[in-house]
Amino acid sequence: MRHKLAAQLFTLRNELKKDFESVLRELSKMGWAAVQIDGLHGNSARDIAAVMKELGLKTAGMHVGLERMKNDLDNVLEEARLFDTKDFICHSLPDGLKNVEGYLSVKADLQAVAAKVQGTGFRPGYHNHDFEFHTMIDGKFALEYVLDDHAIFPEIDTYWVLKAGQDPLSFIRQYASRMPILHLKDMTSDGKQYFAEIGTGLIDFAPILRWGLESGVEWFAVEQDYCPGSPLDSLALSLENLIKLEEAL
Repeated sequence: MRHKLAAQLFTLRNELKKDFESVLRELSKMGWAAVQIDGLHGNSARDIAAVMKELGLKTAGMHVGLERMKNDLDNVLEEARLFDTKDFICHSLPDGLKNVEGYLSVKADLQAVAAKVQGTGFRPGYHNHDFEFHTMIDGKFALEYVLDDHAIFPEIDTYWVLKAGQDPLSFIRQYASRMPILHLKDMTSDGKQYFAEIGTGLIDFAPILRWGLESGVEWFAVEQDYCPGSPLDSLALSLENLIKLEEAL
C-alpha cells in the first residue's frame, strides 16, 4: 500500500512558498511515494516536474479551481502531461455556488469539461467539503447529485464526510471502482472536530484502506488543512501511522 501514499501539498503551502524544491526533497526522504499538486506558488510546472522526476516522486493528481478547468483547460492539461497524471480535480467552490442553482451550474460545467477531454484519458474530478451535505437536490445530497454522472470522478475526503455527520466508510462505498484518489484526513477526538494526524483521531482507517485497496483506489492522499506545529512533522506522523496500519491489514 505504501506505494499508493501521497502527500497533498496544500498541507505545506506556507513552506512551499519559501522553497518548493526543498520541501519535495524532505517528502521524498520521508518516504512518500507521491504528492498531489495544489498550486505552484510562482514556480514553473516544468521545473517542479523535473525535480519530482529526479526524486522519483509520482503525481497523485492536481487540484485546480473550477474557473481554470472551464477557461484555461489547455494549460491545465499541459501541466497534467508534465506531471504525468490523468487527474485534475476541482478543489472547492466559492460561497456563491453553495446552493441549488450553484450546484446545477457546477455539475453542468464539470460535464462540459468532461466532454472536452472524453477519450483522452484525462479524468476531471470533484473534491468535497462538508458544505455539499447542507443542500439537497432530487432527494440526494448535493455532492451525490454532482457525482452521479460517471464522467465526473469523486475524490472523497474522510474528514469532511464525518464533519457533515456521515460515516466515511458507508459513504464512500457507493463510489467503488470509480474513485482513483481518496483523501485521508482525521478528526480530533476532543470534541472540537479539528484536523488531526492520521491514526490519532476519531476515524478508523483500517476498513477504509481495506475498502480502497479492494475498490480501485490508486492513491491515498493525506491532507491536513492546519497542523498544531510543523506540517512536515504532522505528515511524518501520518505516514508512520499509515505504514503501521498497512502491516495490520
